[in-house]
Order: sequence, then C-alpha cells, then structure tokens
Amino acid sequence: MRIEEFDKNFIVAAPDAAQTVFFDVSRPPFTVHGLLRDAAGYYRIPHALAAATNIGVKFLNLNTAGGRVRFRTDANRIVLRAELRAVTRMPHFAFTGSAGFDLYADDVYRGTFVPPEDMTDGYTSEIDLGEGGAREITIHFPLYSGVKRLEIGLPKGCILGKAAPYRITTPVVYYGSSITQGGCASRPGNAYQSILSRLLSCDHLNLGFSGSARGEPCMAAYIAGCRMSAFVLDYDHNAPDPAYLEATHEAFFRSVREQQPTLPIILLSRPQPNPNHDDLLRRDIVKHTWETAVQAGDRHTYFIDGTTMLQLFGGDSGTVDNCHPNDLGFYCMAKALEPVLKAVL
Repeated sequence: MRIEEFDKNFIVAAPDAAQTVFFDVSRPPFTVHGLLRDAAGYYRIPHALAAATNIGVKFLNLNTAGGRVRFRTDANRIVLRAELRAVTRMPHFAFTGSAGFDLYADDVYRGTFVPPEDMTDGYTSEIDLGEGGAREITIHFPLYSGVKRLEIGLPKGCILGKAAPYRITTPVVYYGSSITQGGCASRPGNAYQSILSRLLSCDHLNLGFSGSARGEPCMAAYIAGCRMSAFVLDYDHNAPDPAYLEATHEAFFRSVREQQPTLPIILLSRPQPNPNHDDLLRRDIVKHTWETAVQAGDRHTYFIDGTTMLQLFGGDSGTVDNCHPNDLGFYCMAKALEPVLKAVL
C-alpha cells in the first residue's frame, strides 16, 4: 500500500499544460536573484574560484541555495517546469527542501512545487492561487540540487510584468557551512536568509557550502570584493578543529574589513543549544575576533552567540540531528539576526 491510496493530500499530480504558456525565467521581465548562469545552468560563484577553493565548493557551487525568481502576474495558477542537473537525497532532509521550489505571493507562502518521489532530472508541478488580481511572486530555488533550466507557465492572456525591487537592493552576503546553505529546512523559503529577506525586504546571496566552508584566503578575497549591504560570517562548523578556526577566522574577517572599512559584519558561532567544551571554545574564538575589532575602534562589527539563538523558542527542538536546524531552528536564527540587520540596513 502507498499512502496516496488513502490520503489524497499526498498525491503529487502532474498539471495539465494544454492551456499554459511557458516562459524561460532567465529572460525579462523575470528577475533572478542570488545566482549566476551560463549555458549549462545556474550556479553561485565563478567556476574558477569554486575550483580553486576546494573540491566540495566546486561541486556545491552548482546547488542553487538562495536563488530566487521574481515577477508580477494576475494568474490564478502557476506551473513550474524545471530541468535539474543534480538531485540530492538525504535521510534527514525533506525532498521539498533539497529539490523543491517554494512560491510566495505578496510575501505570503502559497505552496511548494513538490518533486515526485522518483524524480531524477526534472519535473513539472502546479500551484493554484485562485482569484486575487495582480500579485508579486517570489519563487525560491532548491537548497541542495542543481538547476539547468527553469520555466514558468501561466494561463493564456495573463498579465506578466517585472516585480517591484527589494527595499534593499544591495544584497546581504552569507558565508558558511551546511547550515548557511539551508540544511535541513523542509522547504527553501524556510532557510533563515529567506526568512530575513521577507522580513526586511532585502536581497541576499547564499554562499553556504555544506562541509566545505573552511575560510580559505581566496574565498575571503572574493567576498571582500563583493558589493554588499552587510556580511554574515558563519563557517564555525566546517573548521576542522578549534586551532584551525583560530588560525583562519580573524584573518578572514580582516581580509573583508580592510577592503570595506564601514561594512556591517555579523559574526556567528554555531547554533548549539546544548554546547559542549568544543562548542564553547569555538564560540570564544569567534567572539575574540569581535572583541579585537571593537577594541581597535571598529563600530561596524557585531557578534551573535550561537548557543543562545535556538533558546529563543524551541531549544533542542530546533534541530533534526543536534546539528542542522529544522524550520523552528531556522526561524530562531532569523529572529536572532533580525534586530541587528534591521538596525544596520
């Protein structure tokens, strides 16, 4: 027996595309945020930089974490047709998060384009919005899969236009681990950067590389040259040990600070509500980078203690494995960062 046989809410049905006109989102009036694109598909940083950083970053650069497409339409239903180049499946990570697309209309969640369980290289899915007039649409790309091509289908005769810009158009840049990349949110719109983007109406760039963010100088130099409204540094989990973190963290921070003297920089330690000795040692290393900056007269650097973030609401109910946040954990992270980002933006 399959659950769909007695609970129809679990059926993932293919839409009827007969009366649908499809558009490639790489062309106007669609605007794609947080991603670069070439003939092979979407990616996050230049390929040469990714390859020079480490093999993990080279591979994960093709994951579309943080990617969004925005547009305006009065369509009562929206069809998504995606061609994927890589599909990630993990036992503790919802397939809707690793390979699904989320749809928000006027910043209200209206549904997820759910990938079929046996999907391998793409799928077509539909969300019925009902009547409601013209709406601003944001669709979040998958967190842990690669997208070759994305098309949006609308009923014939619908309005299609460009979405209004974010209030803050210069992106907030996030660099860090699998947590930064979005593991293990149940859907892309629940990654903490996506939540903050809606709360503050700000663009963002997700440079989370699962298991592979090690604070390399080439990555620091690249980020130092980015145009950004704020920078969040969070690679604690991927430093192999505290000694490595201590040897690289302040150097990474200084590389960015020297290039952008007044840029707001937020330093995070790992979100762990029940910290052990190693967790606390790492936290203190990150905190020391902040303290040194403040003592030198830096008034644009902030520190958020990861051992307190999940305590805002769920405590140890905020992870799936005592490491990666679930949706509650990501919401806690967003609410911990919100007042700082709101003040500096």
